[in-house]
Amino acid sequence: MPVRVRFAPSPTGFLHVGGLRTALYNYLYARHHKGAFVLRIEDTDQSRKVEGAVENLIQTLRWAGLDYDEGPDKGGPYGPYVQSERLSIYRQHATQLVEAGKAYYCFCTSERLEELRGKQQALKLPPSYDRHCRDLPREDSAKRVAAGEGHVVRMKVPIGGEMTFQDRVRGKVTIAHKVLDDQVLLKSDGFPTYHLAVVVDDHLMQITHVIRGEEWLPSTPKHVLLYQYFGWDPPEFAHLPLLLNPDRSKLSKRQGDVAVEDYRAKGFLREAIVNFVSFLGWNPGDEREIFTLDDLVRDFSLERVGKSGAVFNVDKLLWLNQQHLRRIPPADLVPQVNALIAERGWPVPSHEKLKRAIVLMRERVTFVHDFVDFSDYLFRDPDQFDPEGRAKSWPEDAAARVESLAGRLEPLTVFDHPSIEAALKELATELQVKPGLLVHPTRYAISGRTVGPGLYELMEFLGKDTVLRRIRHAVKTLGGPWHAFDRGM
Repeated sequence: MPVRVRFAPSPTGFLHVGGLRTALYNYLYARHHKGAFVLRIEDTDQSRKVEGAVENLIQTLRWAGLDYDEGPDKGGPYGPYVQSERLSIYRQHATQLVEAGKAYYCFCTSERLEELRGKQQALKLPPSYDRHCRDLPREDSAKRVAAGEGHVVRMKVPIGGEMTFQDRVRGKVTIAHKVLDDQVLLKSDGFPTYHLAVVVDDHLMQITHVIRGEEWLPSTPKHVLLYQYFGWDPPEFAHLPLLLNPDRSKLSKRQGDVAVEDYRAKGFLREAIVNFVSFLGWNPGDEREIFTLDDLVRDFSLERVGKSGAVFNVDKLLWLNQQHLRRIPPADLVPQVNALIAERGWPVPSHEKLKRAIVLMRERVTFVHDFVDFSDYLFRDPDQFDPEGRAKSWPEDAAARVESLAGRLEPLTVFDHPSIEAALKELATELQVKPGLLVHPTRYAISGRTVGPGLYELMEFLGKDTVLRRIRHAVKTLGGPWHAFDRGM
């Protein structure tokens, strides 16, 4: 059979980065094997459903470039792809299991089950159903159901023995039947639980590989039993490692952002997020770190997915964002930076000027918005000077030196990197100081900051008139013994 995989989220809110990792690995496996990638919405727990979550999931997947072949808004040969629209299918299969003696009707009230849990907790026993209704005569159970008595359908787990299944990541997994509960398959409201719905849907949708998070590993024995009960061949399973915080605790909202939308809102590139998420459990087996989506499709394999938890390192994500930002042609970034400048109400530079600004700064920024947030001096005169940098960058004699440099720059007919550098170093030699004693205060004067691109490249970009204007303004604002250029203001 051709490879068919699925991503089956619940519409309970924003897409968790762990969910994106699951979706990505399924997408990569399908595309690598030229198979189908299916989106299925598992909304059988209506109490947790969040309005608009389905639309958000779809939009986020598309933003990440994970285009699916079948799904709620695309249709396909095995729809519908929303579980709440498939209730009659689950009821039919639950009834089939009861009639085959593989499941049974349970009439225990919520009060009885709560009392049972309390007793088990008091004895420090794991909570589980005591199979009170398991051996009720089938005819009596059928009559009670027909009479409208409230009930659920539970699966009959074998009392003794064990079961074994193969996992593409974990290898051989063996579980004793005695640790498995007689799981509810169909709830009293007619909705299936995850366990019944996922098995029925994966079979009917001809899913060949189930790639999902490690948290579902304990449920897999129940699913394998259901496949056996129905007489179906199970898919191959691959359970992905947990996502961990740097302190090795499980990744959660308490430790920071966990939703893909949070990182997108902060300005992370989709290329960087996809690249980063791909390494949360998988590696290519060599030293490569920068991957495009096409690269990942080519190289991905389940054999290189590890068992141990994957640490979510935000510093690595920041680095990857820098690397991917540098790979974007400057001309492609112009519209985005242009829009950010317009939002601030600043004069919008020409296309070529803006492209030059991007080239000047892109080795020093992490996000697209940094071109504006940290490089405003490229587009307008600074309205303030970094107070923390003043003591270091503007000593008492800075004004005199910077004014002297302005005097050397004013007569230049060619204002480019070589001529600016030559003028500054010639003055430094005459003043018998290191060039840095001119470079640092000059940078501070024309940008209001202590760090930035190379000073000579920055001055060439700004142009002579702007450089001289800003130097004179800095001398007047920051103070100093010489004010020779004040008359020119």
